[in-house]
Amino acid sequence: MTRRSPGSALRAFLTDGAAGGIVLIAAAALAMIAANSPFASNYFGLLHAVTGPVIAPALGPMTVHLWINDALMAIFFLLVGLEIKRELIDGELADARKRRLPVIAAAAGMIVPAIVYLGIAGGDAALTRGWAIPAATDIAFAIGVMALLGPRVPASLKLFLTTVAIVDDMGAVAIIAIGYSHGLDIGALAAAAGVLAIMAAMNRHGVRTLAPYLVAAAILWWLVLLSGVHATVAGVLAAMTIPIDRDDRRSPLHILEHALSPWVAFAVVPLFGFANAGVSLSGLSRATLIEPVVIAVAAGLFLGKQAGILGGIALAERLGIARRPERASWLQIYGIALLAGIGFTMSLFIGGLAFPGEAALIDEVKIGVLAGSILSAVAGYCVLRFAPAPPKRR
Repeated sequence: MTRRSPGSALRAFLTDGAAGGIVLIAAAALAMIAANSPFASNYFGLLHAVTGPVIAPALGPMTVHLWINDALMAIFFLLVGLEIKRELIDGELADARKRRLPVIAAAAGMIVPAIVYLGIAGGDAALTRGWAIPAATDIAFAIGVMALLGPRVPASLKLFLTTVAIVDDMGAVAIIAIGYSHGLDIGALAAAAGVLAIMAAMNRHGVRTLAPYLVAAAILWWLVLLSGVHATVAGVLAAMTIPIDRDDRRSPLHILEHALSPWVAFAVVPLFGFANAGVSLSGLSRATLIEPVVIAVAAGLFLGKQAGILGGIALAERLGIARRPERASWLQIYGIALLAGIGFTMSLFIGGLAFPGEAALIDEVKIGVLAGSILSAVAGYCVLRFAPAPPKRR
């Protein structure tokens, strides 16, 4: 009898229901409606309402927007970290042969969009910090679109896109930690390293209760926030210390992953979408639409992503490094490469880090992200909707 490993809460949720992606789409639409309605002042006023206290002097008093982006999103990154660790130990990324193609596709799907962005906006030194904005894929949004297609998308492609997005998330976390940290506080960073070492020691000495890890994770988040490294990185670091047992659904990592998944999918990510997708179109003009940031972000997502992922897969197969997903035609793979250009959540997040305090540029980023993501979603849907399935094997 074949032993089955415990399922991933995030993978099962994304591939089976995709309800979180649909909720996220609704939250983004609601944000745009609110930002362009008579209640726009209430919408923006709520996001910037000061709630206190001052947790990190560099940030000042906490606002609703900061709580969502710096605290709640740390929980999102904690779930991402749990999924990454599970995949590396007992998932699609545990086998070197299986991880070749997702790693190559994800890497190409991050590099090419960055090149496209810099090729368009790189002439202005003030805009180069946005190079990573089109490099990320919003897996919940993409899976939400795939859910509308039902069985027209082979299971192998759903699994492939999810795995690519996990590798993509690894790259995004590294980019945030290295590229968007500033004014490092060495003392706070050292203290954070100490807390992380304690968490690793708890794992090594067999501590199986989740409570000590969660308390330590909260302390780690605060210290990382003080250090100047973006606080959401603490979520991924904390996840790496949570114990996991292969083939055991009762291991701490699986328990925490299953507990967090619905909260992240139905609360954290939609709240982030609602707080960050709203942009007023009252002053929008043709001149705004051709601003370098708008075009660079939109082109990076729509053109760069599809070129990078499709090219990476084709090159890997041509060189004999890896084979494309089973039971999938090249046209279907192209549709998946298009859907990878939906960069909503992570692209908006990185945009806020790239241009802190620059409201005009952040609005341009939002317009570019929305344009590139919508184009990618519509084009990907159409390709997958009308792509003929490959002939069945006899």
